[in-house]
Amino acid sequence: MSVWIGIDLGTQSVRAMAVTGTGQVLGAASRALTSRRDGPRHEQDPEQWWRELAAATREALRDVPPGRVEGVAVDATSGTVLLTDRDGDPLTPGLMYDDRRATGEVERVNAVGAPVWEQLGYRRMQANWALPKLLWLLPAAPAGARLAHQSDFVNRRLTGHDVATDLSNALKTGVHLIDERWPSEVFDALGVPASALPRVVRPGSRLGTVCAEAAEATGLPPGTPVIAGTTDGCAAQLGAGALEVGSWNSVMGTTLVLKGVTRELVHDPLGVVYSHRAPDGSWLPGGASSTGAGVLARDLAGRDLDALSGQAATRSWPDPGATIYPLVSRGERFPFDAPGAEGFTLGHVSDDVERYAAILRGAAYIERLCFDYLDLLGAPVDGEIILTGGATRSAYWNRLRANVLGRPVTLRENAEPALGMAVLAAGPDASARMVRTREVVRPDGTDLREHYLRFVDELEDRGWLPSPAAAHARERTTR
Repeated sequence: MSVWIGIDLGTQSVRAMAVTGTGQVLGAASRALTSRRDGPRHEQDPEQWWRELAAATREALRDVPPGRVEGVAVDATSGTVLLTDRDGDPLTPGLMYDDRRATGEVERVNAVGAPVWEQLGYRRMQANWALPKLLWLLPAAPAGARLAHQSDFVNRRLTGHDVATDLSNALKTGVHLIDERWPSEVFDALGVPASALPRVVRPGSRLGTVCAEAAEATGLPPGTPVIAGTTDGCAAQLGAGALEVGSWNSVMGTTLVLKGVTRELVHDPLGVVYSHRAPDGSWLPGGASSTGAGVLARDLAGRDLDALSGQAATRSWPDPGATIYPLVSRGERFPFDAPGAEGFTLGHVSDDVERYAAILRGAAYIERLCFDYLDLLGAPVDGEIILTGGATRSAYWNRLRANVLGRPVTLRENAEPALGMAVLAAGPDASARMVRTREVVRPDGTDLREHYLRFVDELEDRGWLPSPAAAHARERTTR
């Protein structure tokens, strides 16, 4: 029985998982990571990444016979980078995905790279993307310094030699996803030496094998193939099994994130959707909203959310009840760009049960609007919709989302990023065997179209949702 190892290198922890070819988890373990935060600064110690990754992997492999391990892949946070020396040892801390000290480099990056960024389907880079951070780090670096994404650093330790980076992690560093190369004209103009950049390969490519030193540290058998991974968001999509053209993974956690599969690159004039490259060369478009379940923790702190969900499921809702636009913070990122957007309530809320249900409706309506906007862009949205994230613990919310979307939604037994990396390590045909369905939730006939369109009208009236997007949502809803 072959086993593949998936490792998720996140913000708060690193998690390792040993998975069979039929999706059975034989071992899993996590270790905590610590950060240094101060204003725009957010750093982590790369050596801690390696120590805790090694410890988590050893524990996950405790009951796995060494002869069964066939491969390992690592995902990491998107936009987290550091500089290393020629031996792969860190010269700088790891600048995390939300470190914003490179603000002063953004204008120069976008002035030089705009033609390439637009060709790749997004309008501009932001201060927390990796390329501005690289320009901020290089002036103080010694000669010969090299860029490493978070996963590159640990893959270098696993193999014991230089490794290529994957196209997914390299997106925010400015890689040309269509040509699958660094755009030399951009990096030359920015003064970045080619010697500072790693080679690029597609996710799923073989990088090398586990060296003797790494085997001793991690418990992985020496000679185990090391496979190029992805960002954590793409890893979660792989773990959810959203791999067919037209299928989508909708992750409702603190915020809402959608990721799907298309044959062609999606171009978004608003810049709220951008695409990663899939292992098979197709595209993985997606976007992240500022709405989600985080509002429940803020507005219903201390309340038993499971109890509220049960009570909401038994109530009869007039018209069908109030709606709260559940913005976690000021400003919206997807399905529209509105830095000044703020939460609001349509209708009257009289108690916590109604507040809970109103928040859930607002999040479901934003999710529906995301799909309407993706349809406007020409992305196929007729495939399987797979729901993951903490919100799927609520049966009431799952049914509500199916009703708002007007179609069945799929729930998985396990959709962790670490599982996605085990699937990637196992190869292109592994998902169908390794990703297990827990339940398919179908609409119960409740018609929420009129209420949804009232919410769309409000977003347009406030000047946040562009009129073409609002018109398309109305047309698609009444079609």
